Amino acid sequence: MKILLTGRTGQVGYELERSLQALGTVIALDRSQLDLSDLGQVRDVVRAQRPDLIVNPAAYTAVDQAEKEPELAMRINGEAPGVMADEARKLGAAMVHYSTDYVFDGSKDGPYSEDDLPSPANVYGRTKLAGEQAVQASGIPHLILRTSWVYGMRGKNFLLTVRRLAQEREELRIVADQHGAPTWCRTIADTSALVVANLQTAGGKGGLDHDLWRQNSGVYHLAAQGQTSWHGFAQTIVAHWSLNKKPMVTPISTHEYPLPAKRPANSVLCCKLLTERFCRLPAWDEALKLCLE
Repeated sequence: MKILLTGRTGQVGYELERSLQALGTVIALDRSQLDLSDLGQVRDVVRAQRPDLIVNPAAYTAVDQAEKEPELAMRINGEAPGVMADEARKLGAAMVHYSTDYVFDGSKDGPYSEDDLPSPANVYGRTKLAGEQAVQASGIPHLILRTSWVYGMRGKNFLLTVRRLAQEREELRIVADQHGAPTWCRTIADTSALVVANLQTAGGKGGLDHDLWRQNSGVYHLAAQGQTSWHGFAQTIVAHWSLNKKPMVTPISTHEYPLPAKRPANSVLCCKLLTERFCRLPAWDEALKLCLE
């Protein structure tokens, strides 16, 4: 099986390049080789590579900047996945596409399931929802994996920001009224590979099992289990990290830390569908401990 992977230098893409190796030949491309803002290039690359499976973790992820660049964010997050899916349809290929908890506005009491109606509260969420809809409308075998609060040991993310600030400041003031499940990028990659392996033909040698893909196509929530706040996440990071002097981690409200893009107060995703069909997912604090170690 030939797998075309986008965003190889991103948090999830970097891990996926490793996790997908056992499933086939992985063609992993970075932004210099595949720029999702250039829709013509996206189409040309897919046609040239002729993959059996497209795995697309690449995205415009600057949530606040998206408020200033809605057209660019929509091209990368909304239109480019549709181009990939259209080309996949012509090839008879399948697609794994990644989305976000930000397709919801956060007003629900309790975890969001795949059946809940999306209602994005910011530009980033609207563009990611557009990408989901474009992939679904193509009619190809697909998995749309929504995740939340992604972190890892590379790139820009909350974990690395907290570690840096913990060395510079005596106090960290962190929002405590937004809740979600911090999800390690390696958890996302390894789970994705396991799901794809379950949808291969016997022994994983014959490529995609198209009947299985069509039976299991759809949206799945893929996030660590349990929940915490950004404040709780920061507290746990600081507690597990060896520092000569640990900073005080002070809870504040969203109102005290205004940002251009509105964030959901509730980003908790119910992952029952994925865990029942494919595999269990780790608790957020267990995965964080492994990451930090």
